Amino acid sequence: MARLPITCLLASFAAFVQPSANAQILRDGIQRYGADVAALSRRYAVPMSDRRIDRLRSFHERTLTRLSLRFEKDSGSWSVDDLIDWHLWRNEVRANLAALDLEEREDERIAEFLPFKAPILDLCEAREDVEPLDPNSTALEVAALRSVVEKALDELDSRARQRSPVEVARAARRVRDLRRAFDEWYAFRAGFDPLFTWWLEQPHENLSTELDSYAKALDSKLSATPEGIDPTLVAQPIGADALRAALRQEFIPYDPAELVAIAEREFEWCDREMDKAAKELGFDDWRDAQRHVKSLHVAPGEQPALVKRLVEEAIDWVTERDLVTVPDLCRETWRMSMLGPERQRISPYFLGGERIQVSYPTDSMSDADKRATMFGNNIHFSRAVAHHEVIPGHGLQQFMQSRHRPYRRAFSTPFWIEGWALYWEMRLWDLGFPRGPEDRIGMLFWRKHRCARIVFSLSIHLGTMTPVEAVDYLVDRVGHERKNAEGEVRRSVGGLYPPLYQAAYMLGGLQIRALHRELVVDGEWTERQFHDAVLQQNSIPIELLRAALKQERLERDFATRWRFYD
Repeated sequence: MARLPITCLLASFAAFVQPSANAQILRDGIQRYGADVAALSRRYAVPMSDRRIDRLRSFHERTLTRLSLRFEKDSGSWSVDDLIDWHLWRNEVRANLAALDLEEREDERIAEFLPFKAPILDLCEAREDVEPLDPNSTALEVAALRSVVEKALDELDSRARQRSPVEVARAARRVRDLRRAFDEWYAFRAGFDPLFTWWLEQPHENLSTELDSYAKALDSKLSATPEGIDPTLVAQPIGADALRAALRQEFIPYDPAELVAIAEREFEWCDREMDKAAKELGFDDWRDAQRHVKSLHVAPGEQPALVKRLVEEAIDWVTERDLVTVPDLCRETWRMSMLGPERQRISPYFLGGERIQVSYPTDSMSDADKRATMFGNNIHFSRAVAHHEVIPGHGLQQFMQSRHRPYRRAFSTPFWIEGWALYWEMRLWDLGFPRGPEDRIGMLFWRKHRCARIVFSLSIHLGTMTPVEAVDYLVDRVGHERKNAEGEVRRSVGGLYPPLYQAAYMLGGLQIRALHRELVVDGEWTERQFHDAVLQQNSIPIELLRAALKQERLERDFATRWRFYD
């Protein structure tokens, strides 16, 4: 049985307003750790630098040692919140170490594509240290590097034939990283040191141009394949072992195959509900019903007014039912902007938070792209996610993050960030938010999409599905317009998001739904108490959130074990 919620909440609030000495020591340490990592990352910023990786690794390892000693010394007097903060901090350090190891392994796999890497890194690291240089001899060194790149270009055909598209694409990205670092090296002295500019201007331009040509040649090896692969649709799979490690770091006790099976079970529910809604509209095939709903979009120029109306409707809906606290300032300060056509290549739908960013056609788009964007952002699809992006979703979430345990933002996890907003899609469905079959089809489109994200993102990282196959999967299984499906996959594989991010929407939502069942449906909490408490814990893995709300003390060797889906 859960503790009385009001007692728990009041105790939690008091601890936040006036933390104990132990709590303050941990919170200060977490903030210092984040500041120190940021300072080291700025100081040692050269990409692929062994010195950078070694310095960060030694810092993280020393931090783990200090954390271990602190637990032995102080944990007997710690509160549940203190124990959770310690586990969060240790988990973050371990995740940072794992990320360095993965980066090092992936770069070692493509080392033969970059025979010019070491001399460029030496120049850039010397610039970081502000070491003096001799312009004349440096110009000779840079000029000689051009021939190394030219030789690599000549040997590219034979090398690329023996390597996977994934490795070729990573090599292209790393060449561009090196070129940017080299250009920054040059810009540091160019114009400020007359002799440097006199000697290095032409050798720099020649080498920079050659590096650019090499990166483009690597791209061309992808587009020249029989599949004609788009370089922006090539993933970097991390493999099964790294995927399992990432799941443990997020306190998810399931194997990737089990998570795909969960997605398939949720898909089955979506399919049944989609068939029901389609038949209510007089369609035998759900795809026909979905095409009908996609056609129900506003005219060009009218989308901002629609989105404003939908956001305000969602705010009224949750506040009138007393589902969650919405501070007046949060309701007042949300705002809107429009996504440009280039950004829509990777974000074909809304982005959210305090500022909702709206995708809709611009006059520079092709006719096909305009129609795909209007179909994908129709009235009912938009109504299904306006609340996800602003209130009670990301907008309310970000407002509370700045005001409740803000030091925990350092531990940001998509299972809380995206899981919270996705949970509301499920909760509002259960509470009768859709007004008719068109609204249900809109909500089911997104719910199917979240299921698909688990399947395609985990499959890509396991190496069992390619990004091109993922695009086909989204078109066939969910009903995306192809342009929008490409944008979704491009967003997933482009390196902007960690490997588990796409799976975290549905999985995080299912975790919060399971916790809601424990504390509200089967417990003594009210809807509002539960939702406010989730927000006030800030962005932490949901299993640790569960421990906080249930006031469960975590032992030192605590590991994920909560099977939230049966």
